[in-house]
Amino acid sequence: MSDVRRVTVTGERPYDVVIGRNLLAELPATLGEAVRRVLVVHPAALATTADVIIEDLRAHGYETFGAEVPDAEESKTAQVAAFLWGVLGQADFTRSDAIVAVGGGATTDLGGFVAATWLRGIRVVQVPTTVLAMVDAAVGGKTGINTAEGKNLVGAFHPPAAVLCDLAALESMQPFDFVAGLAEIVKAGFIADPRILELVEGNVDLLKDPVAAARSEVLLELVERAVVVKARVVGEDLKEAGLREILNYGHTFGHAVEHVERYQWRHGAAVSVGMVYVAELARLAGRLSDDVVARHRAVLTSLGLPTTYRGDRWERLLTAMRRDKKTRGDLLRFVVLEDIGKPVRLEGPDPTLLAAAYAEIAEGAVTSSAVSL
Repeated sequence: MSDVRRVTVTGERPYDVVIGRNLLAELPATLGEAVRRVLVVHPAALATTADVIIEDLRAHGYETFGAEVPDAEESKTAQVAAFLWGVLGQADFTRSDAIVAVGGGATTDLGGFVAATWLRGIRVVQVPTTVLAMVDAAVGGKTGINTAEGKNLVGAFHPPAAVLCDLAALESMQPFDFVAGLAEIVKAGFIADPRILELVEGNVDLLKDPVAAARSEVLLELVERAVVVKARVVGEDLKEAGLREILNYGHTFGHAVEHVERYQWRHGAAVSVGMVYVAELARLAGRLSDDVVARHRAVLTSLGLPTTYRGDRWERLLTAMRRDKKTRGDLLRFVVLEDIGKPVRLEGPDPTLLAAAYAEIAEGAVTSSAVSL
């Protein structure tokens, strides 16, 4: 597969998301001639990839440094951000210099946040190496780190200079990590592009094999379609003033699961359960048909993603949802569907409705306290 797709994210600072294979040659052009110093941020597992990028950038005349950070959510802390600020300061990075973040969604979130906060904003080029990062975390300009109280509670809106989605990087992913990322693609299908759901339903076996999928036109089209959905939304609404909220489909409950599980669950797995939860919530509220709820379960289950969660955690989940950044005061807000491609906002649903939806996705008996709610 040699096809390369480009999706432009519009707005005050337009940029391209480039999707294809073997995209290293694209990187110098995205940095521009004005940049002199580049910091390549990467987890330990991608040290070899980072070394190749560093050597290539040095060959193009950039003064390039590498900074290794912890893997996954362990990197998204104030302490790690402070470490990177220290590296930038010691290397005399100015506003004309840049960061290249290479890795999964946690690394791109961290790299983007550090770029947003260093000298109030320097360039960042995102090089996502997971499905999740390619279609979600690296695109859109939302950056952030976690605190003990929740995920992404500290952050900034800072659009990248470019995003390079090299599908070849996906071949080395573990199957469940790969499939977990597909949850965000499925989400894009439910909120905006039914063709995504058809492609997933027609290619389930292919999509369970990271190597075969990464080399296929099917995944190229899926990633492109998911990026187009996100690009359209964030191009109109960078700072979540309205339309962008639809991208949170399944995330209010999903983030609560991640928090309760101390971030040991994969984000895509949590969002998978979250989508079924809000589908059930919409059904119970009289907004969504049984058929569309059943399609949620069928698509996600076919990929091997979870659609249920343990039945004894309701109060902890509810507390976590009330802390979520999408909440306004004490008013819980959910993105729900009225049909495929028709997302709407549901504000302040009755507590008994929330508990009833939880009962529909709970494993085993729901606690009496949940029933009483």
